[in-house]
Amino acid sequence: MTTAFRHIILTILTFLGLTVYAQKQTTENLKISHLTGDYYIFTTYKPINGNPFPSNGMYCLTDNGVVLFDTPWDTTQFQPLLDSIANRHNKKVVACIATHFHDDRTAGLEYYKSKGIKTYSSKQTFDLCNQHNEKQAEFYFTNDTTFNFGNHSFQTCYAGEGHTKDNIVVWCNDAKILYGGCLVKSTDNNGLGNIADANLNEWSSTIKNVMKKYPNPTYVIPGHFGWTSNKGLHHTRKLLKKK
Repeated sequence: MTTAFRHIILTILTFLGLTVYAQKQTTENLKISHLTGDYYIFTTYKPINGNPFPSNGMYCLTDNGVVLFDTPWDTTQFQPLLDSIANRHNKKVVACIATHFHDDRTAGLEYYKSKGIKTYSSKQTFDLCNQHNEKQAEFYFTNDTTFNFGNHSFQTCYAGEGHTKDNIVVWCNDAKILYGGCLVKSTDNNGLGNIADANLNEWSSTIKNVMKKYPNPTYVIPGHFGWTSNKGLHHTRKLLKKK
């Protein structure tokens, strides 16, 4: 084997090793889990106190394309999420709805807009993003709104202040999914997390309003940690009673 040929082989092996490493890193930083039917949960991570902290978003496959609920928190995963959806489902993302102004919900809004994806938030969220220098959606809605995409529809609901003054939930009636975002704490959580912008006096009443409007969800998806239990609304109220 000539020296030149050895060099070529070594270069190829190094490239393959780096490719496998990059794929492994992407897999570790982006997790996609099937929820039910056309609905999937995506989870990305950011280091908090030296430990990876998970942040959940959701997407739905529709006849008109894929709709995201919130964006990845990890800025390195904006494009990998789009690529993973395209590879897995052979569909393009066409819209994204953000549920409050913090960057674990909004970080990718401008990036997705640049890709031709329509991005939405409430007017409250739009204004707070501007106030706090967070990424803004291209479009905003002023009232609770039903979005129709092909064979699926999604209803946004503002039930009051809680984790933030602008937090909304999204109801997916066909699968009885309540996408709660950071208004809802996972049953895996023993605390309320980031309460810097929270209204602790109103949060429990807001949860009660959500429970009254959507009394029997099959799935309740929190902004962080696990969602195997649908008792996140009740759990959040219990945590608030301890404050």
